[in-house]
Amino acid sequence: MTEKTTAVTADRFKQGFTYPDFIAQINVNQDRFAQYDGTAKDALTDEDSAFFKAAVEKGCKVMVLGEDWCPDVYRGMPVVARIAEVSGMEMRVFPRDLNLDIADEFLNRGEFRSIPTVVFYIADQEFLGTWIERPALAHKEMAEITKALETEMAGQDEQAVREARRERVNARFPAWQKDTVREMRELLGQKLGI
Repeated sequence: MTEKTTAVTADRFKQGFTYPDFIAQINVNQDRFAQYDGTAKDALTDEDSAFFKAAVEKGCKVMVLGEDWCPDVYRGMPVVARIAEVSGMEMRVFPRDLNLDIADEFLNRGEFRSIPTVVFYIADQEFLGTWIERPALAHKEMAEITKALETEMAGQDEQAVREARRERVNARFPAWQKDTVREMRELLGQKLGI
């Protein structure tokens, strides 16, 4: 049997940014990351925190691919950072566009370099699973928001429609952060038997 090779060796994993170091070096949206760092504080319950601590006891660590310009990243990565903070989970961040070999290993639906891409490991880079882009609830509700705005704002300026969509999406993201936590718990619960 051929062993699968990965671009993310234990040494490469250690080369990633810590979350604070990633934030310190970004060029745009530090205010957006700070905003969603704030809402992420409410995304985890005490039960969630205990769950992720149990995952860390089993050796769980996390890698995130992202870029500072991406709304899904500045909304979603703070949740992963909060999980790492409350549980003591080691987290490393890699800018996707500088690490395409890693991005190509974890394509969304085998085709897209979607971000954030969250990859969980244990031990010596033993792969557990990925969580990519946003929770299923967000995909569903974003489609509903888009459809509603097509009706409500038919014929209006495209920029106004985009702004209205952004406002509605931003209003929903705290709930979507909680759903992100739920999905990550399901993934790790299945893989680690927690």
